[in-house]
Amino acid sequence: MKTTTRLLLSACLALPLLAACKKEEAPVAVVAAPLTAPATADDTAWRAYVSDVVTRNMEGIVNQPYVYYLPAPTGDEAADAGNYERLSDKATSDVSRGIVRGNMLAYASSDSAKMADIIVNAFAGVEPDTMKGVRVVFIGAAADRERVSAAVAPAAVEFIFVEAK
Repeated sequence: MKTTTRLLLSACLALPLLAACKKEEAPVAVVAAPLTAPATADDTAWRAYVSDVVTRNMEGIVNQPYVYYLPAPTGDEAADAGNYERLSDKATSDVSRGIVRGNMLAYASSDSAKMADIIVNAFAGVEPDTMKGVRVVFIGAAADRERVSAAVAPAAVEFIFVEAK
């Protein structure tokens, strides 16, 4: 009887230890599918898309990215021209001050040609090889890819093109 009691007591004490030793399974990381570029000029949808693309290209970036987004034309020529001028001035000013290694510049708009113009103007005065380690992400039309790539190449940036399709 003593032996049976001791075995039962030992089993009761050992059972929680064995349960605690069970290896926990690693949690499965759920990765959302990439968003597709909006077919319309809806700014809310475009902002969500740009945010998704920027987030997916952040590997190795140590600072908050500089994101330049030009809203779709509203039909008000003065307002549209003002939006373009302000963004172009900001992009040119930021690039001319110098961007250091580990930063990202992301450019996007439903109007790819205008955004390409902004990038070309911003990088026009950049000295060669002064932006090594900086990533430039251009979200736009394939027709504007080469023009933007040629404009940023002298600065020695890492250029990533994401076709908005």
